[in-house]
Amino acid sequence: MTKKLARFFLGTLFVFSVAALAQTASADPALPAAPSATPAATTPDTTVASTGNKIGTINIEQAIFASNEGQRDFEALSKKLEPKQTELKNMNDEVESLKKQLSTQGDKLNDDSRGALVKQVEDKQKKLERSVQDARDDAQSQQNEIAQRILQKMAPIIVKYAGDKGFGLIMDTSNPWPQGPVLWAGPSVDITKAIVDAYNVQSGVPAPTRPVTTKPAATSTKPAAPAAGTKPAAPAATKPATTTAPPK
Repeated sequence: MTKKLARFFLGTLFVFSVAALAQTASADPALPAAPSATPAATTPDTTVASTGNKIGTINIEQAIFASNEGQRDFEALSKKLEPKQTELKNMNDEVESLKKQLSTQGDKLNDDSRGALVKQVEDKQKKLERSVQDARDDAQSQQNEIAQRILQKMAPIIVKYAGDKGFGLIMDTSNPWPQGPVLWAGPSVDITKAIVDAYNVQSGVPAPTRPVTTKPAATSTKPAAPAAGTKPAAPAATKPATTTAPPK
């Protein structure tokens, strides 16, 4: 997933550097199961007879977000989580202020006063890191709920489209090779846009008034650097772009 695509899907939610408050980090939310792998208890009937032998591809992740319903619901989630983002920023500002105080006044304080200030910085740093992780997990969970709900309704459309158009196999390209199964595929076999268009018609959800052309990324925050003697939280892993270039 490119940083451009990640800018909204988690950039709008929590992809911000709490320290820099301007940078985005991309870590995509876990994808819901593909139609054929969704638990039977919740999977709609997607059985369709097909004698087709064409092979097609679809970026399920992109299709979910690009749908009018996906854009509407992820934008609503973004606004819902804004107060938490503000809270984390304020916590980070407090840590930075204490660290600045320690840096400028530390050598003028006696050992007891300096030790107390160091402990205060460390305690607030740990609290910030825990809050960041909790916020990330909560945003991730809510994103996945939206994605799973949309996929449940999109799955029958994908299967029907594949049967009608003579496809015998549709492969998901959300994960690039080698994490995903597709080494390379040309745009002529991609059905993502066709599925999004069909889903929009069925859902009846109007297009957003402010078009969103990027995909939300998983919540990733970067707490302020810890004071001496503490260790920062491990950074969120990034994910490569979903479009795989042809092999040379």
